[in-house]
Amino acid sequence: MSEVVEVAKVSELDWDLPRPFVIELDVGDEAIDHYGHANNAEYLRWVEQASWAHSAHLGLTLADYRELDRAMAVHRHELDYLAPCFVGERLAMATWVVECDGRLTLTRRFQLQRIADGMTLLRARTRYACIALSSGRPRRLPDAFVKGYGDAVVATDD
Repeated sequence: MSEVVEVAKVSELDWDLPRPFVIELDVGDEAIDHYGHANNAEYLRWVEQASWAHSAHLGLTLADYRELDRAMAVHRHELDYLAPCFVGERLAMATWVVECDGRLTLTRRFQLQRIADGMTLLRARTRYACIALSSGRPRRLPDAFVKGYGDAVVATDD
């Protein structure tokens, strides 16, 4: 007789912060490394996917970035790998904008959970700096970025 596994709903997962923006992910064969679990670089790729999806949700797509000649370039990634995941598992990656200085930088936090048991597999933080796409040089956040990202900031205790 096969074991019945209770699967949590994404909305029932225990998120670190309120109002998460969540994408769901499936761990495919391409994510698996020589140790038989998802490679650490894959976790970083999922962080990037969640960032882009959340930005688009906030009304800031790649087309908007190009039109404004601005981009949010990674300045620093901090990733805490807490547990492995394996092929066939379904995951939920949450992200929050936790800081936006209105001038040059913004910071996101991330939490990756396995949907089947709600285990947190990763916590991460990324700090971005605004640059001009045409030159790669630091530039002030355009009003659309200040509004879109600034309005999405979630307060934290840290």
